[in-house]
Amino acid sequence: MPRKLPQRLLAFFMILALLLSACADAPEGRDGGLSWVTWGGYDAFWELLGEEEPDIEIGPVGYAGANYTGYSWAQMRSGDLPDLFSTSQILDKELTKERMLDLSGYDFINGLSTSVLDQVSIDGGIYLLPVSNAMYGILYNKTLMEEKGWEVPQTFEELEALCADIRAQGLIPGILGTQLTGNVFSAVFNLAKTGWLTTPEGVNWERAFLSGDATAAGMWEGTLELVQKYVDMGMFATDPGDRSNTDLIEDYLAGRKAVFLTMAATMDSQTLSNGDQLGMMPYIGLEKNVYMYNPTSYIGINRELGEPGNEKKLEKALRVFSRLYSPEGQASFVTEATPCVMDVLNSTQVGEGSMIADLPRAMREGEAFRMTYAGWENVLSDMGQAFKEWIRGENGMDAAGAIARMDELQGTYLHNREASYFCQSTGDFTLEETAELVGKALGSSVGADAALIPYGTQVKEDGAKLREGVSGKLYQDAVNAEVSNTIAPGLDGQYALLTLDGASLKALLSQGFDKTGDGEPYPYALAMKGGGEPEDGQSYQVAFLQDSYTEDVGQAHNAQVHEGSIRAFLREWLTEQKTVSPGGNPWE
Repeated sequence: MPRKLPQRLLAFFMILALLLSACADAPEGRDGGLSWVTWGGYDAFWELLGEEEPDIEIGPVGYAGANYTGYSWAQMRSGDLPDLFSTSQILDKELTKERMLDLSGYDFINGLSTSVLDQVSIDGGIYLLPVSNAMYGILYNKTLMEEKGWEVPQTFEELEALCADIRAQGLIPGILGTQLTGNVFSAVFNLAKTGWLTTPEGVNWERAFLSGDATAAGMWEGTLELVQKYVDMGMFATDPGDRSNTDLIEDYLAGRKAVFLTMAATMDSQTLSNGDQLGMMPYIGLEKNVYMYNPTSYIGINRELGEPGNEKKLEKALRVFSRLYSPEGQASFVTEATPCVMDVLNSTQVGEGSMIADLPRAMREGEAFRMTYAGWENVLSDMGQAFKEWIRGENGMDAAGAIARMDELQGTYLHNREASYFCQSTGDFTLEETAELVGKALGSSVGADAALIPYGTQVKEDGAKLREGVSGKLYQDAVNAEVSNTIAPGLDGQYALLTLDGASLKALLSQGFDKTGDGEPYPYALAMKGGGEPEDGQSYQVAFLQDSYTEDVGQAHNAQVHEGSIRAFLREWLTEQKTVSPGGNPWE
């Protein structure tokens, strides 16, 4: 349950609702609250900030759509940025330099480790800082290991011997989650990082490969030989049902069927449901052992705050960062519910009993490396599928075929990037206009007469955001599936048809969607087939997104729930339109 936010912040939400349709666009130089698109996990820090800096108002802007990372970079490309900018990945370094303030001259960065700063440096400047790091390794049932008298292996030979002993006792050495093929991609790349991929040669190869100037063939054969060794000794066993990571942990680790979890995963507890304790060890290779890490998010300051007239807002933003990168600020992100999270300070300390007790040393000594993601987003799922088929012996896939598939996928993507775009937005939409656009896509796809789509960026008192509606704007840009998902709601899979007469439809449009029953509803945007306004004596079939109406409204108007993905409807509709514009694209 999210922590209750300070009343000072809650009051500010109401002010923000009047001023913002997505990100804050307060007049330049106005000494108002700092806008910040919210990400999970900041509640404790906001409470700390409220106590230590009571004059600083943070106005959280609640994005709850289907693509957090994609939306943050859509904002970056458009320049429609909040004062404090958060994202999960640094996808465009040149654009980051253009849009964000250089933080390298401020004292608060002195508390961060050199390795952390080196990772985010762009041509000598520091524009986005990691908030904290999620740490990854091979998880294991520590209690079971101790009961069996098994030592945590330090070398590949020790791992092989232990796996043989585990199999001899009728257990599975390691389970690899395959429901998400990205898990398999990460497992293979993590093993590559125990060898050549973390050398200068490997770094240069990755850069060249992503630019279309290198091939996987001739470089990856040794890594896939190591993967085969992991398969042969039982460390990459797969679940026939392709169940979720949560199910695998419960069945295999808590159920004591397997000793290791070999995919990259974070936990919300160091204790399994059966009371057993978890441990974490590095990925063990032939050359070295390594851990992986990934920033939970990055944060920076809008460059506009450095312009004349914004001195007061900049001063407050810098005070936020000073608190954020203090020991107390960093501690607010590390709790019992985040046992795999570590702060980014030089002074970081991890308790001896922690499952990541070895990680600070590994970070200092260069035995921890970034998870592979940036640059691979469009191909990692399909590459993971090829690795999965090979590991399982399916569809005739072998190691050579997996390598060939890597080259085929990246070559296809690099040479056909434009083919992924299926629509063009000719202008920047407001949030209401975006919601109306989504309504046209939903209504026309399901044969309705109208659609009511809730929209808004307010964050409720309990931290809830509008997952049932539109919370992101469509900007002037080419549109592909990633961009389309930035304006789709966070919930997906169902829609509903309600029967309303014209008077009831107008009344509901006026009332809005009171999601939490707090009397502060999200507004609805209305899309009508044929345009115009609803007529009082006319009956309408009105389409709603999943859970975007109250129970009372559903009962009063005979809600009929159907299976169907708004994300799919939206992509198909945008493809048909070819171009979309604010106020355009009539629904005939």
